[in-house]
This record gives sequence, structure tokens and C-alpha cells, in this order.
Amino acid sequence: MSEHITESTAGADTAQAEPKTLYEIMGGAERLRELVDRFYDLMQLEPDFAGIHVMHPVPNDSSREKLFMFLSGWMGGPDLYIERYGHPRLRARHLPFAIGTKERDQWLRAMAWAMEDLGYDDALRVRMMNAFFNTADWMRNKPD
Repeated sequence: MSEHITESTAGADTAQAEPKTLYEIMGGAERLRELVDRFYDLMQLEPDFAGIHVMHPVPNDSSREKLFMFLSGWMGGPDLYIERYGHPRLRARHLPFAIGTKERDQWLRAMAWAMEDLGYDDALRVRMMNAFFNTADWMRNKPD
């Protein structure tokens, strides 16, 4: 499930609008790395996220790297995950983990908190959270 969100921006010297991906809007690889790292730091530190934290290996370096690579392509940047691992098969890869509404909401709250901590503006946070919600909700695989 790929998001590739774009936004039209008009240049000062041209009437043509150039689409910008969410990856570009949020600041590219460096800002994405910061987001993923803050997300995982919060998951490790905050008791509110214990339910999803236990689903990850310790240390979680490989999980951090895979999320970074996946989100890069999902947001319209380089398809790093696909280049290395092939199709993400997101839902299939998460089937071994019981993911319900509670786990979905923990994941989303950790991501929202990470964006707040990194100073993302409100419009960008809302846009990203809408996109994250659609994918996170699709990942649910257990009844509540």
C-alpha cells in the first residue's frame, strides 16, 4: 500500500505547478531519519507504548532502518525498502503480531508525539496522520 502524497506548488517564474511529494515537504532523508528515531525512542521510553514496544526486537536497530526505508518510498522519496527487500507485503509481514485497535492507536500516538517533538507544523502533522491512519488501520488483524 503506497501513499505517494503530492502537493502542487507554483514557482515564482513559472505558471507550471510542480508536484511535491510528502517526502520533500517533510524535509527529505534527514528529517525522516529524525522522525523514525524519535518514534522508536518514544516507544522505548514511554509506558503508553509498551504494547507495541514488545513486538519489536531488542535492540531495535533493524526495525528503525526498515521503517525508515519503507517510509522513504511510501512518502514519495527513494524506494529504499523495495530496492533491498522487494515488495513490502506490509500486512503479511505483520500477521505474526496481534494488531488491534489498541495497538494501532499506540502506533499512531507515538508517531504523532514524535512529529510534535520535532516541531512539524499543524497542517503537515494532520496530513501525515491521515495517511498513517489509513495504513495503520489496514494493518489490524485481530478483533477488539
